[in-house]
Amino acid sequence: MVNIQKSSQLRKAIFLDRDGTLNEDPGYLSHPDQLKLFPGVGEGLALLKSAGYLLIVISNQSGVARGRIQYESLALIHERLDQLLTPWAVQIDFYQLCLHHPDEGCECRKPKPKLILDIAFELNIDLSKSYMIGDRLSDLEAGIAAGCRASLLVKTGDGAKAALQIEQKSLAPFVGESFLAVAQWIVRDSSHP
Repeated sequence: MVNIQKSSQLRKAIFLDRDGTLNEDPGYLSHPDQLKLFPGVGEGLALLKSAGYLLIVISNQSGVARGRIQYESLALIHERLDQLLTPWAVQIDFYQLCLHHPDEGCECRKPKPKLILDIAFELNIDLSKSYMIGDRLSDLEAGIAAGCRASLLVKTGDGAKAALQIEQKSLAPFVGESFLAVAQWIVRDSSHP
């Protein structure tokens, strides 16, 4: 994680689901060795970073509350993610995680927008110039509820399944076959304010 200071200038960000969007989802990813990036993720993140976006992971990690993931393992998993991104000279700037069990009724679990809203306030992010990328309906709904410019679906992870629901509800202006395709769409879209 990069050390980000509060800024007086408005910033723009890409909010990223982790499992199923950036990396394969083995079900409760609990060890760094399980982390495998999808093709195009490094290139896509580098493209977004070069376009001036903060890269912020927004992730439900109920495996901690369920006892399936050790809290201490999360930092190691995120270190491994940054290591895997080294060839593209890019890192995730911040991780916002919900560690609660779904039955707890917390305010931070996606599709609720609290994780996005809290970090946007903390880092002075202009949500109207920011995007959410995920592979599930709950990811897109969180971005929409937070007021992001757009929520986008990638067809990795559960994305192919979710695409049917999303197209029926017109929730995403773009559904990409790969993360890189979504990143390229964002760069084109953001050039037309």
